[in-house]
Amino acid sequence: MSTEIELKLQLKPDAAGRLADHPLLAGIAPQKQRLLNTYYDTPQLDLHARHIAVRLRKKGWQWLCTVKSAEPASGGLALRSEWEAPATPGEIAFDHVEAGDLHDFLEQRRPRLEPVFTTDFQRQVREVPFGESRIELAVDRGWIESRGRRTRICEIELELLSGRIEDIFGLTRQLQADLDLQPAIASKAERGYELFLDLPPAPFRARPAAIDEGMTPVEAFRAIALGCLEHFQRNEAGLCAGGAAEYIHQARVALRRLRSAIKLFAPVLPADFVATYSRTWQTLAGALGDARNWDVLLEETLPPIAAAFPGCRDTRRLRKEAARRAKAARKAIRKLLAVGEYPRLLLEFTAAVYALGDTLPLTLSGFAHDRLAAHARRARKLAARHAELSPEERHRMRICFKKLRYAVEFFAPLQPARRLKPYLAALGQLQDELGMINDHVTAQALIAEVLDHPPGAPIHGWIAGRHVLLIDELPESLETWLAQRAPWR
Repeated sequence: MSTEIELKLQLKPDAAGRLADHPLLAGIAPQKQRLLNTYYDTPQLDLHARHIAVRLRKKGWQWLCTVKSAEPASGGLALRSEWEAPATPGEIAFDHVEAGDLHDFLEQRRPRLEPVFTTDFQRQVREVPFGESRIELAVDRGWIESRGRRTRICEIELELLSGRIEDIFGLTRQLQADLDLQPAIASKAERGYELFLDLPPAPFRARPAAIDEGMTPVEAFRAIALGCLEHFQRNEAGLCAGGAAEYIHQARVALRRLRSAIKLFAPVLPADFVATYSRTWQTLAGALGDARNWDVLLEETLPPIAAAFPGCRDTRRLRKEAARRAKAARKAIRKLLAVGEYPRLLLEFTAAVYALGDTLPLTLSGFAHDRLAAHARRARKLAARHAELSPEERHRMRICFKKLRYAVEFFAPLQPARRLKPYLAALGQLQDELGMINDHVTAQALIAEVLDHPPGAPIHGWIAGRHVLLIDELPESLETWLAQRAPWR
């Protein structure tokens, strides 16, 4: 078995032609190959469910059988386990797969394997010396096909043959200085399954944190931070394609989770890393927040107001203006994603996360306990004073509970499920209610931007009344949460 360390970058066809003239590649003649690959799975897609890819590859006159794990990638970088051996055309064997459980899993399903999609592409390969490393740079151009459908391949794969992972990022930085290269996270296998299943694009939700007790705090942060980055990147295409409301929401949640993770793990992270990357995402997060606020007003706040006041001209005016401003906010997001600094930020952040090292002798379980307990103490202090909180303090309480929920979710694999589930349910209900209260505060501010009526106008009155009702319901949810036993105790 080998571990494949690979950085994948999307590029446009015209950039592929200019890549060969880059000074870093001067004098390195490419090896040209045509690669025809057939991917196999059971009719129930058992391999896909386990994030495993099995393919037969025709490489010149040679046939290869490859098994790959398909761990999620972030910032374009993927670390995948790979087993590859010579094969006979049309015959799949797993004798070369050394992992016992995986070998047994594959052997049990081998009789039912059938083709699901193919990839057919031309590859130009160069072995590039860079820093202390040897890096294989492959340019792939061709197609993925399944069930009469096809999608284009035009990408660079940088694979570390020997040396340091930092050099892959260094080489990419220099290429990005001259070429439009976007870090990509979807493998050819993943795109092939999407084509086979004819899956429509859909907003992507956060995956559970991939951590365990054997990790150090910094290793856990790395897994969590890259998971947050994956969450954002997988919603990026939806943002660029028009930004349906749920894409906006999920992308915003991804950045909020990422920023929360940086603050949560700040005691074990370098101060300059925390200072830099706590601020770096603010502009993009702010643009997503603007769009989300107008979406909530348009889709959640205004419909019941329109029902309460049918024929109200102000409601129609608000709807029209909210739609205009939501559209403008989406345009601002697309502009931010289109600038050259954005793909460089993805790369730099990923490189910085991989460069982090442990400096404090802490166990992950002990660190998690201390951080969760500190967050919970702050939340309890505010909850005990909820009846006397000002609107500003109530807003701080909402942020405090949100950070606590993210922290509990990040460390969920370390907690006993029987206590974790009711605790998260109570915390989620409380956060939802605090979020609705904040939505009405935000709505009042947005409406004041559009309407010049005094606060006593019907729409202002409806929102103020609803706001009071939500605050009256808050004590019950606070008591439910306070009664829960913290899962980390």
